Amino acid sequence: MSETVKIAVAEPSLIIRSGLLSVLKRLTALHIEILEIGDIARLETSLSWRKPDILIVDPASLGLFSLQRIKSEAGCEGLRCVALQNGPVDSAVLHAYDAILSVYDTAEQIREKLLMLCRASTRQEPRKESLSEREKEIVIGVVKGMTNKQIAEHLCLSTHTVITHRRNIASKLQIHSPAGLTIYAIVNKLVELNDIKETIRNREA
Repeated sequence: MSETVKIAVAEPSLIIRSGLLSVLKRLTALHIEILEIGDIARLETSLSWRKPDILIVDPASLGLFSLQRIKSEAGCEGLRCVALQNGPVDSAVLHAYDAILSVYDTAEQIREKLLMLCRASTRQEPRKESLSEREKEIVIGVVKGMTNKQIAEHLCLSTHTVITHRRNIASKLQIHSPAGLTIYAIVNKLVELNDIKETIRNREA
């Protein structure tokens, strides 16, 4: 594979994380860019900015946070998730993952699992449709904290039209929360980070 695969390793244990990173760096069959995440509390923020292709994480370290929520909030709906298993894990939890790595896997087993995952990702990852100019304007309104009615008045549209546009935006981007749209808007330069901070300050004033 010639394309670079961005892999995020989220693991609070320095020993386990360092060992896995060492193995990944030796996988010459893959062109890997590694994102190291030692603080699980920063997982969503790190994913939203770096947009990795694959996330490797110990299910136990996520606590009550679901994978779907993490992917949605970070704006990474197409993220492939790999469970790093170093102890007993409920089989129902593991079903949510695209692959499972064990701390007892050999380097060759890890290589094969990641290769299969990358190939599957290339075949199955849907292309996200681009937003129209009107949809971008509505995203900006949502990010600024405007209600559907306020957006409609600002853009001279009906509230029903704004709601329809928002449904289309959610369908295209697979992002269903204002927080996810905010991250999308910043990453795609629809708004500036300083504008978001100013909006937050105005709300709190």
